[in-house]
Amino acid sequence: MNPDEARAAWDEYALVGRIARAHGNRGQVIVNPETDFVEERFRVGSILRTWRDGRIQELRVTAFRLHLGRPVIAFEGIETMNDAEAMAGFELRIPVGELAPLPEGTFYRHDLVGCRVETIEGQAVGEVTAVEGDMAASRLVLRTPRGEVLIPLAAEICVRIEPAARRIVVDPPEGLLEVNQRP
Repeated sequence: MNPDEARAAWDEYALVGRIARAHGNRGQVIVNPETDFVEERFRVGSILRTWRDGRIQELRVTAFRLHLGRPVIAFEGIETMNDAEAMAGFELRIPVGELAPLPEGTFYRHDLVGCRVETIEGQAVGEVTAVEGDMAASRLVLRTPRGEVLIPLAAEICVRIEPAARRIVVDPPEGLLEVNQRP
């Protein structure tokens, strides 16, 4: 696979976590998860991918545990603290085809990023750039002409979510868009 093909493939993978930092002196890392299925995604034997030295690198998980709610994992071939420190900030991704189907009315974050958001009256609000939080309390991060806006991902507010049409229709309570605006 040439570098352009590799980069295009990487861009199509689903983000499942970011390496925060090394943990201990045996090559383990702490991961900030970007998945609601932490135990499944980071279980021993899982293959995760990262972008390193201009190519996709596969990493096999050899150890997994939770520490203060975040995964602490070890990878095959990453044996020292120096090896682990060099990975800080790396994204961990998987091919979209490896994602499990979700129940009706639930969505993967990558399905929502890039969707345009409009009110039930048809007024454009902005575009989703990220989804923050977890299954219990998620919020959409929107890029708008006035700056960044946060919208709770709640059925009462996000009344229609159409990932295939790249569209989310919201019915925000009065003042929500203004109070949740970040410069």
